[in-house]
Amino acid sequence: MQKTLDIKLANILSDSMCGDFILADAKDADMGGGVGAAGVDRETGAPRSMSWYRQAMRDVTAQGLVDIMLISASTNEVLTIEERLFDDSPVTPAARANDTTDIWMASSAAYAQSPSRPFRTASIEHIQHGRLEARFDDEVSGADLGLYSITFNNDIDHDVAALEEYSRFREEAELVGFRHFLEVFAPNALTHPVEDVGRYVNDCIARALAGVTKRGRPLFLKIPYFGPEAMEQLASYDSSIIPGILGGPSGTTHDAFAMLADAKKYGARAALFGRKINNAEHQLTIVRMLREIADGNLPAREAVRAYHGELEKLRIAPFRTLEEDLVLTQL
Repeated sequence: MQKTLDIKLANILSDSMCGDFILADAKDADMGGGVGAAGVDRETGAPRSMSWYRQAMRDVTAQGLVDIMLISASTNEVLTIEERLFDDSPVTPAARANDTTDIWMASSAAYAQSPSRPFRTASIEHIQHGRLEARFDDEVSGADLGLYSITFNNDIDHDVAALEEYSRFREEAELVGFRHFLEVFAPNALTHPVEDVGRYVNDCIARALAGVTKRGRPLFLKIPYFGPEAMEQLASYDSSIIPGILGGPSGTTHDAFAMLADAKKYGARAALFGRKINNAEHQLTIVRMLREIADGNLPAREAVRAYHGELEKLRIAPFRTLEEDLVLTQL
C-alpha cells in the first residue's frame, strides 16, 4: 500500500503551501522512559505494561489517521517484522535509531543534568531486518525509516562528538538505503549561555546540514516549538528542510491543539506527539481531532469542545472540565 508519508513529503517539497501536514504518534518512550514509558493506569495508579502500549499502537495504526508510528527497535521487531502490522496500512513505521543521555529518564537518574551525549542501542540492521547478519540485497522486512536525535549545548567537545556520531550514522544509513528524520532538542545543560535558544537551535541545524547532500539529508525535522519567529525563520531559510515539532509534556487538550495550529500557521509541516496522545482520555479521539486541525478543518478551541463532546458520547470522564481544558498553559 502506498504510504501517506511519501505522498505528503513529495507534495510539501514541491509546494510548501500545499496544505499537507505530516502527523506522527511517537510511541518510542520505552527508549528513554523505562517502566513508566506507557503511562499510568487511571484506575489503579500502576504503570501500564508494554503489552498495553503496543496494543495502543495497533489501535492507532488501524485507525489510519497518523502518517507515522514511531516505535522502539524492539517493538518494531514485534509489530513490523513479526506481525506485519504495516503491510496493508497507509501508516509508515519508524524506529528510534539512537539514544541520547538527556532523555534517559531512569528513576532517580541525574543524566539530564550533564550535557547530552549520543549513543546507540539499536542498529540499522536490526531495525531493517531484525538480525545483524542481513545481506546487502535482502528485502527489508522491518522499518526503513528511523529517528536520529541530537542535542547541542554550546560546548565544543560535546557538540563536535555529537556531530561526528551523526555523520557516522548517516554514512551507514546511506549505504543500506535507510531513511531518517532528525530530532534536535533544546539544550539540556548549556556550558555557555545563549541569547536566543530558538535562533541557536536553528543556526545549529543550518550548519549541521549545510555539508550534507540530498542522499544523506533527513526527510524532515522534529524540534521543540520555540514560537512564531523561530519557526518562520527556519521554514523560510531553506525549502528543502521540512520543519516539524515535538509535543513535549501533556498539558491541557487546548495546549496540544493550539500548539499544532500555531506551529502550522508559522511554517511547520509535521508534528510528532507522544505524551499528548498517550496520556489523553481516549487516544483515537484525540488523534482524530489532531488530524482535523492539521488538515485545516477545525480551529483549536472548537476541537477542544468537540473532543469533550465525543468523550461524553463514549461515557469517558474527562480529566478536566471543559473550561479547565480550554486554558492554555504551554504557549
